[in-house]
Amino acid sequence: MGVLREIRRSFLAIEQLEGAGARIRRAIGGPQLRNFSPFLMLDHFATTDLAGFPDHPHRGQETITYLLNGEVDHEDFVGNKGTIKTGGLQFMTAGRGIMHAEMPRANADGSPNIGIQLWVDLPEKLKTCEPRYRDLDPSEIPGVDIDDNKVHIKVISGQSHGVDSVKELAYTPVWLLDIKIQPGGKITQDLPAGWNAFAYMLSGSATFKDEGEKMVVPQYHTVVFQKDGDSIAAEVDTSAKEDGHFLLIAGEPLDQTVFQYGPFVMSTREDVQQALVDFRSYSNGFERARGWQSEIGKEAL
Repeated sequence: MGVLREIRRSFLAIEQLEGAGARIRRAIGGPQLRNFSPFLMLDHFATTDLAGFPDHPHRGQETITYLLNGEVDHEDFVGNKGTIKTGGLQFMTAGRGIMHAEMPRANADGSPNIGIQLWVDLPEKLKTCEPRYRDLDPSEIPGVDIDDNKVHIKVISGQSHGVDSVKELAYTPVWLLDIKIQPGGKITQDLPAGWNAFAYMLSGSATFKDEGEKMVVPQYHTVVFQKDGDSIAAEVDTSAKEDGHFLLIAGEPLDQTVFQYGPFVMSTREDVQQALVDFRSYSNGFERARGWQSEIGKEAL
């Protein structure tokens, strides 16, 4: 039997405004937890209007967008266009530079657009790689049921209970599991040794436990685990009135310094300053930003 990781801490992701009036909860990347390598930020968005993220640049990181409900359009200055739909994902590598827009669509039933966006740091040697997109359709995500079908796991990236995800989705090694536990269900999930790991509670609540204590983690809270140990354990009480639904995310830490200015994430202060110069002068990866304007972002102006 493996050793459970100790629970380091838990905290509430406070709601705030971001982009063009979008409302988000920042589970990673706020004042309570910054630069939890390789993770830079995790935003949980839920909006019923068309507020989104019009034209903006990135350099030096990857973003993973996972849509739980609704549809979000994306468009960039390279010519990539598409729509992420309920249950789908997009892995974007900014590399040396990208400018794009991400805008939600209005849902016919009036339901909110709900999803998460995770920012992952790139290894220093890949900071200037060419940008790329990789979409993952819901049909491509394997799932597994355990504990008499009381626990369902979507294996977006990584592995769980003998099921492997689609390979080669991001340059930085990351596991991303979507876990839903019915009342009375429980899970013990293995994680790679030495990787940083956390869970974010999307809805309901769950009890996380280590060798010495139990902690009830409610909706919109992040729970952070220590590096030592090879697994985490969670359960939902039989008396609970709803399922416990959370994301479990783990990543291989990068042995490098993080200097960040908004969407520019580099390893030195000089490189961040250079990113600003390059963006403003339309050079070194941002040549196509000159005069570019997305179609989907125009309505937000």
